[in-house]
Amino acid sequence: MWVRRDNAFTLIEVMIILAIIVLLVAIIIPRFMQARIKAQTNACVSNLKQVQGAISLWALDNEMNGRDPVKMADLVPAYLKSPPECPLGGDYIFATVRGLPLCPNYEPKGHPAILFID
Repeated sequence: MWVRRDNAFTLIEVMIILAIIVLLVAIIIPRFMQARIKAQTNACVSNLKQVQGAISLWALDNEMNGRDPVKMADLVPAYLKSPPECPLGGDYIFATVRGLPLCPNYEPKGHPAILFID
């Protein structure tokens, strides 16, 4: 006689597989979030360096000193192709030639506080 064999998974086997998948997802999602925050922070630092370089070039070309005010309109389009924005949104803050440009999305709203010294 023929013996019937079912090749299906048991309930326990399915639950073990699901538990493994949930565990892997729980490990991977925080890593993706950390990578995303780091990428946004790196892009923001790059933009801040670009703005500071444009301010320095503008000040040298126009014989300005450290206390002179500077606006984004002074930098675009001669020194910057377009006004850079933080990856989280918002325009960078700066007032004088000597002052460092700042990100509007510092902690706790956005990415970690960025202190950048040339």
